[in-house]
Amino acid sequence: MSAADAVPDVSPDLPSRPWRLTLALVERLPQAALSRTLGTLADTPLPTWLRRPVIGGFARMLAIDTTEAEHPVTAYRSLNEFFVRRLRQGVRAWPHDGSTIVSPVDGVIGRLGTVSAGRLVQAKGRYYTAAGLLAGADDAARYDDGTFVTLYLSPRHYHRIHAPCAGTIAGAAHVPGALLPVNRQAVLHVPDLFPKNERVICTIDGALGRTAVVAVGAYNVGRISTAFDSHWAGPGGTVANRKPAVASRRRYDPPIVVGQGDEIMAFHLGSTVVMLSEPGPVCVAPEQGREVRLGNVLLRRR
Repeated sequence: MSAADAVPDVSPDLPSRPWRLTLALVERLPQAALSRTLGTLADTPLPTWLRRPVIGGFARMLAIDTTEAEHPVTAYRSLNEFFVRRLRQGVRAWPHDGSTIVSPVDGVIGRLGTVSAGRLVQAKGRYYTAAGLLAGADDAARYDDGTFVTLYLSPRHYHRIHAPCAGTIAGAAHVPGALLPVNRQAVLHVPDLFPKNERVICTIDGALGRTAVVAVGAYNVGRISTAFDSHWAGPGGTVANRKPAVASRRRYDPPIVVGQGDEIMAFHLGSTVVMLSEPGPVCVAPEQGREVRLGNVLLRRR
């Protein structure tokens, strides 16, 4: 970590007044219902002749690299199918090295640092707890003095989440919550943003201890699917933003075996992943604000 990480942030940076008013309005809206409505629109089948102008135009507007997609844009039947597109084989690589923990997504590093006294940095002057994020103090304690990395996925990014290390999944949890935006303005302004939002938590026990991968839902991203447990998914093949909104935990006996790079979850639109690791490995990730790609090494054994 840099020396700056050791200096407590005390004065939050606030977004502009228009953004603060927008976020205050969003907090009062029926976020889940609106997200489900937008999800229905994104699921609407497009006739073949409309796919190139609609999906292709959307991809150009967001600067999405369609050459990395598994299929051409005309093969995707809806915008949602395109959002959760798989990558073409060979465009990402994993070290397959038990001494490393890699980025589970393509994204931008929002924050990274040490879990100190059970707290993680959300933004300057804003903190939240590991217990709040993981919806339980017992498991959270094991990450004290470990490392956290916050990875933001914009709509232009690849939306599937992969295992950052090889190991076994013995448990997972779905925690209903709000669907507030997770963009920079919201991260600066909304206290306890990630613990407030709906999320799916997956823990992997590997050679470097336990790693928690927390998929945080957001406005317009009310759906998260779980590739590691396809039976968990409800209507539409997703775990999150379902009615009724009921928290659930799953235990797997025997645990589910995953390899580094195996697909474990997917966002239906962009959002944020928070990854926590137990003490031990050294963070080798680039500084915050830098883009990382799926499979880039973030932590390495000392």
